[in-house]
Amino acid sequence: MGKSITVKEAGREDIPVVLEFIRGLAEYEKLKHEVEADEETLKREMFDKGGARALIAFCGETPCGFALYFYNFSTFLGKRGIYLEDLFVRPDFRGRGVGGRLLSELAGIALREGCGRLEWSCLDWNTPSVEFYKSRGAKPMDDWTVYRVTGDTLTALANRGKE
Repeated sequence: MGKSITVKEAGREDIPVVLEFIRGLAEYEKLKHEVEADEETLKREMFDKGGARALIAFCGETPCGFALYFYNFSTFLGKRGIYLEDLFVRPDFRGRGVGGRLLSELAGIALREGCGRLEWSCLDWNTPSVEFYKSRGAKPMDDWTVYRVTGDTLTALANRGKE
């Protein structure tokens, strides 16, 4: 496999690398036009407000992948869970075990912190990722559909019934 893979929790000083990974993932998913995040926003939301955390994988001294996650809550389990928002490995480091190492580290965090589950979403067309996740024992939640409101629709929903 070449150089060893190490993983560390991202700190404020790692925000430029985190943002670089976010942009790389957005490009891969053909969603680069949707990225609004900048370094100041990430610092505020991740560290000042505690909204998310990230792990950074290194191959030798080179940042080669990341996992950005946050905590959610399962009412059925009565426990917190971890939601993996993004997992990305730079193209030139794929196939070397980086993604698997990040996922294993995140599963370890979930267990150490008493979380009841680890979950994420994956684009249906992203066959390499779907196969990777299935090879790690992940099961698709085929009976569930993700719903989202943003922007003007979010504002309209917040104001609904207040007029």
